[in-house]
Amino acid sequence: MVFSSIPFLYYFLPCVLLLYFAAPKRMKNTVLFLSSLFFYAWGEPKYVLLMLVTILQGYIFGILIEKTEGRWSKLCLSASCLISLGLLFYCKYADFFIENMNRFTGTSLPLLQITLPIGISFYTFQIISYLVDVYRADVPAQRNFIKLGTYVTMFPQLIAGPIVRYSHIAGQLDERSHNVGKCALGIRRFVIGLGKKVLLANVLGELISAASQTTEPSVLFCWLYAVGCTLHIYFDFSGYSDMAIGLGNIFGFDFPENFNYPYISRSITEFWRRWHISLGAWFRDYVYIPLGGNRVSKGRWFFNIMAVWLLTGFWHGAAWGFLLWGVYFGILLITEKLWLMKYLEKTKVLRHIYVMLIVIFSFVLFDASGISDAFLTIKSMLGGQGLAAVTTESLYYLKSYTFVLLAAALGATPLLPKMTARLRKTKKGNVVINLLEPIFLMLVLITATGYIVDGSFNPFLYFRF
Repeated sequence: MVFSSIPFLYYFLPCVLLLYFAAPKRMKNTVLFLSSLFFYAWGEPKYVLLMLVTILQGYIFGILIEKTEGRWSKLCLSASCLISLGLLFYCKYADFFIENMNRFTGTSLPLLQITLPIGISFYTFQIISYLVDVYRADVPAQRNFIKLGTYVTMFPQLIAGPIVRYSHIAGQLDERSHNVGKCALGIRRFVIGLGKKVLLANVLGELISAASQTTEPSVLFCWLYAVGCTLHIYFDFSGYSDMAIGLGNIFGFDFPENFNYPYISRSITEFWRRWHISLGAWFRDYVYIPLGGNRVSKGRWFFNIMAVWLLTGFWHGAAWGFLLWGVYFGILLITEKLWLMKYLEKTKVLRHIYVMLIVIFSFVLFDASGISDAFLTIKSMLGGQGLAAVTTESLYYLKSYTFVLLAAALGATPLLPKMTARLRKTKKGNVVINLLEPIFLMLVLITATGYIVDGSFNPFLYFRF
């Protein structure tokens, strides 16, 4: 089940909200836990047991880590991490290693052909962060299995994040506020996220599909594909994050922000402080800093950066393209820290152009079915394949999608929120916004529903991770 679907919007969510707010305070976590299990089972019934086993071992080892000391506590932490990462490796990466072993050694080992459990990368990281925090004595071990289970399985953030730390919501599992203002804020955030996903990301997905399947390729079509892909990935993922954060607000939780207008960045360093913030923070706190961060020799510092980015790339998928994608950004970040940043700081315009070109090329690699396909597309974008600059078909699609591309480009900046905030500072402007906002949100919901019913739907990109 996905958020941008009729079963979720008009059957599952209303029923859960009715049960949740009708339940007494002591039962709210139980309602949320059981509802989340049902939500997950809708699409992955056979993997619910796997998730419960992972939560159970985290629950047991969390208590053991707190009760023991020294090497025994570290042994418990290591054992739990090995179990969680072992399950992740088996489900997500086993076939990748078998396939490459066959390729490089000439063996013929059969592939396991395991269907990747949805969200396993996200809930594995959540359990590991919980256990590490217990080991560091940053949080007490959770004695209530339902509360820990609610934290891990909570359906708003279960299958695609943001990666919520236990330390961020531990208190909210015990006490959280439910009020009209917070609920209204959550509904607003959810509807905006739904609009991003259905009205922008899905429509851009149609452009990407047309550009990648054309029989009349051109340089223009390659650029339409690349720009469309860059905007599609942003609105697909940030839209889902908005919906998750909005749902969290409705249920009384405050989830961390996951995006902060990354396409206005003026360096790759800044870009990764604004893109998938919860993942970057996770790798920083649980990999980069434990390795020594930047408080080491320069050589070791660069090793730490590359290690984090190799893992970041590999986290996104079991393919050489994702590893290269991670190396690509690792090298760029090191280059900026060594010498490039001092030159970039001299001009705002060139910095922004540099970032956008780097990001556009990176998402061509990210979206490609293989490294060779990515390089072929980039070469074509630069005119190296001898393609026509434009074709009749590419001009047709440019004209057809100009409005969507412009709307997406505008929506990827903070211009509209800033204008709204400025209007709210005036009495008349505040009244107008308060009157128009509910109408606007209703129109977005109705239009998005129409698109969903009409079949204009693309599966959420990050489900494959």
